[in-house]
Amino acid sequence: MLQNTVQNHAGQCSGCGACAERCPVKAIIMKRDDEGFLTPVIDTKLCTDCGRCRDICPMTRPGNYKEEREPEFYVGIHASGDVLSRSTSGGAFTALSDAILARGGVVYGVDFDEDLTVCHKRAVNEAQRDRMRFSKYIQSRPFECYAQIETDLDAGKTVLFTGTPCQTAAVRALFGQRDNLILCDLICHGVASPLLWEEYRRALADEQGAPVNWVSFRSKAKGWFRGQYQIYYTVQGGTEQLEDTRFFELYLRGCYLLRPSCHACPYGDTHRAADLTIADYWGIEKFSEKWCDRRGVSLIMTHTEKGKKLLESCERFPHEKRDSAEALAEQKRLHGPVAAPEDRSLFWELLRERGFAEAYRQMAEKHPEVFLH
Repeated sequence: MLQNTVQNHAGQCSGCGACAERCPVKAIIMKRDDEGFLTPVIDTKLCTDCGRCRDICPMTRPGNYKEEREPEFYVGIHASGDVLSRSTSGGAFTALSDAILARGGVVYGVDFDEDLTVCHKRAVNEAQRDRMRFSKYIQSRPFECYAQIETDLDAGKTVLFTGTPCQTAAVRALFGQRDNLILCDLICHGVASPLLWEEYRRALADEQGAPVNWVSFRSKAKGWFRGQYQIYYTVQGGTEQLEDTRFFELYLRGCYLLRPSCHACPYGDTHRAADLTIADYWGIEKFSEKWCDRRGVSLIMTHTEKGKKLLESCERFPHEKRDSAEALAEQKRLHGPVAAPEDRSLFWELLRERGFAEAYRQMAEKHPEVFLH
């Protein structure tokens, strides 16, 4: 019976892994589906139908663990030019995590493995944290950190967990609103398939004749602005920095790469399960000359007093409270999730049969009004 329940809700699953973590008999494991997204699979021989996995799910639980109060909105820019150059936006994550590290706390955020697989990792110093401070856009695996998070919390350490809204909701579902747990999410367009990420890197390697050894999403080589959505990468044995837009065209403009649940995300509004939300402060140039900086500007939303106090404790991060209408005017994902493209299944069929480059080419030919090439 439980197996069928999970299958019926497959399109709602965010892949957070809270169900597998909560299962008392370890009957649930996370496995890749045919699009490369990790989903829970139940061993019916072990399952006792206790219902704990259903009760904890952030995507289907009434209220989705979200705060009811309206958030406060802030603009901020890190005082360090070096931090700005190495951050996706205005350096808010660095400022918040610095405050946690300064008190001997632990930071959990998204990093790359040695093979450029996107994953969640633990940081206890600036060097480890610095690898987390630029956007990755691919779905990570937060459930690999849950046991260590619990160990850190039980040891009395202050923990800052950063991730997508569904991931922070999963951590809140598992560990509650402990005083030493601070959750920080982001305004999320959706998460891209790890399988697609592998296919994309394989295509780059074939085209360049060497494996990709580093990538940078949204480099600020040309400044910080809304249209700067290239991936810069280097290949093994070379130092030339190359740029490519195809991934972001499929991700942002075509929206073919997103997990199905992203198109029905319950966190596409101002209410979150996190203490803070960070993002680019798009449109700030329309509202404030003082805060307009081409090196990057951060939007910060505080949902709880705990989150507000952490922001206030940040050194070298000037910030100012702003009217909510500014952010709401420019942040589409505060008004609802992105719609799924009608021919999403066609893209995935092309990807499986013909590979990334050919799937992109055919979709670009079909939708010249959407794609850049």
